[in-house]
Amino acid sequence: VLKLFKSLHRTRQEVFKNDTKALEAARQKINEEFRNNRNETSEEKINELLKIGSDVEVILRTSVIQAVHTDSDKIVLIPRKDLLQDNTPYLDKPTKK
Repeated sequence: VLKLFKSLHRTRQEVFKNDTKALEAARQKINEEFRNNRNETSEEKINELLKIGSDVEVILRTSVIQAVHTDSDKIVLIPRKDLLQDNTPYLDKPTKK
């Protein structure tokens, strides 16, 4: 449980870097969820909560991209390096391997 707690906070710090509002909101939500379930004794329920927490960590790490409003009608995306992937060029006539 403690390992997941620390992992969620590390991921939060990486995903929401330089965004104090999002960092604080995520910190409060993580702490609140763990606090609400700290007296849980059912092993089945604990395993279910751990699965949900690890799924949330994966989604945050792989799906969240920061965006910054630069003008009233412009947004700049700030992707992390681990989200960037090599792009496969489009081919009108794909070749068979």
